[in-house]
Amino acid sequence: MTDAASRSAAIAAGYATEGAAVELGSVVLGGAADASARVRLPLATMNRHGLVAGATGTGKTKTIQVIAEQLSRAGVPVVLADVKGDLSGLSRAGEDSEKMRARAVDTAAEGWAPEGFPVEFLSLGTEGGAIPVRATISSFGPILLSKVLGLNATQESTLGLIFHWADTQGLALLDLKDLRSVITHLTSEEGKADLKGIGGVSSSTAGVILRALVNLEADGGDTFFGEPEIRTEDLLRVTPDGRGVLSLFELGPLAARPALFSTFLMWILADLFQTLPEEGDLDKPKLVFVFDEAHLLFADASKAFLQQVEQTVKLIRSKGVGIFFCTQLPTDVPGPVLSQLGARVQHALRAFTPDDQKALTKTVRTYPTSEDYDLEEALTTLGTGEAVVTVLSERGAPTPVAWTRIRPPQSLMDTIGTEAIAAAAAASPLHATYAETVDRDSAYERLSARLAPPTAPTAEPEFPPLPQTYDLPPLPAPEPSGPSAAERIMSNPAVKSFLRSAASAAGREISRSIFGTGRRRR
Repeated sequence: MTDAASRSAAIAAGYATEGAAVELGSVVLGGAADASARVRLPLATMNRHGLVAGATGTGKTKTIQVIAEQLSRAGVPVVLADVKGDLSGLSRAGEDSEKMRARAVDTAAEGWAPEGFPVEFLSLGTEGGAIPVRATISSFGPILLSKVLGLNATQESTLGLIFHWADTQGLALLDLKDLRSVITHLTSEEGKADLKGIGGVSSSTAGVILRALVNLEADGGDTFFGEPEIRTEDLLRVTPDGRGVLSLFELGPLAARPALFSTFLMWILADLFQTLPEEGDLDKPKLVFVFDEAHLLFADASKAFLQQVEQTVKLIRSKGVGIFFCTQLPTDVPGPVLSQLGARVQHALRAFTPDDQKALTKTVRTYPTSEDYDLEEALTTLGTGEAVVTVLSERGAPTPVAWTRIRPPQSLMDTIGTEAIAAAAAASPLHATYAETVDRDSAYERLSARLAPPTAPTAEPEFPPLPQTYDLPPLPAPEPSGPSAAERIMSNPAVKSFLRSAASAAGREISRSIFGTGRRRR
């Protein structure tokens, strides 16, 4: 065995697994790939999360495609944010060519053949070509909505108080007009007393929030917030042949609000956190999330939002859910979140500016030391479809750093087009559930009815008195009897007070969890 072969074998030994794993590719040393030295990502550690990073055009999307394909084959559903529309090709078999087969040989992709995978096409709001996805304002919560609206800390706090008032009044906030009507009421003459009652909210701050809502509505947000709300269990489906369904979310008409995209996915995670049971250590994850363009999630985020993201990433793994962030620079992800990501797949970085050089240096420091590579040089000289990899082994220890040639996807490395996406969405079993918008009685209707002028009472019709043709004997007086035991208990003032409080709390208030999201009755 040559020195290079022995070194690559030593690196690959760190990636040996007993259980199922995602095959990433093969080790590269001295510019040559060693097909016998495989780089794997154990399924059992995928709920420890991961990062796929690299400059534009270095192959990040294809790496995500490779990971999603193998997760689907292993029966794991995947949710992917398809911001640029590059991942729709997952639904179709790829193109067979000499180049692809040569790459498959280099990367130990045994039995490689073109193959399509089960995909659901979903879009935020009703104006896209895919299945429309909605969330109610109430369940979305004030912290996530503040991120979408671009509110500062003071305005975020005010919005939280407004949500609290609506919750305690039993006013359902389903769409933008519901929240707008609540704010309009609280800033009106009739609502000033209510406004003071929730902590002296500034009318000017409420006005800023109202204007931000109007701008969101103009950008198409009114088609996203509403009902029927997406059920997170529809993202956990497996096909009859055992393959996990890949749910692709496209931005659709909300391109002007890219922050809504990643924030919506964080809402889905919060909902899963509320509803999924604790699982402990699993042989494979129940679901994997892929946040493409992850920098949108953290850009200009409030302290409260970042704290909630960190908490979600820490705790969601116990529910069997894995999260992969995909972005250009690792520094796009805050340190406390980055420290929770066990798998690192770093494609090439560009060090054209001093800031780029600082980011490169910080990236090198996040990897284990390596005797086989000069990481700073390697990260700037990686070829397209190559990455520097380290993951958590099955025993939970970081694997050796491996310059890896990523195996080729089996599905189409291109978009299938808007018409094909629309046709696939129309044929989906989910289409009948989510296609039509439902507008039920909520805050807008309740407040409108409260402010409407009273209607005039209807005059009772006059009828002539019935003729009295015979006399009836008087009814006997009822015999006196004492109240029953149940009546005596129910008439007790303390019992009456307790029942009124319990009914009010159960029927009116909306409990909230992580991110201030509403708990949905299921």
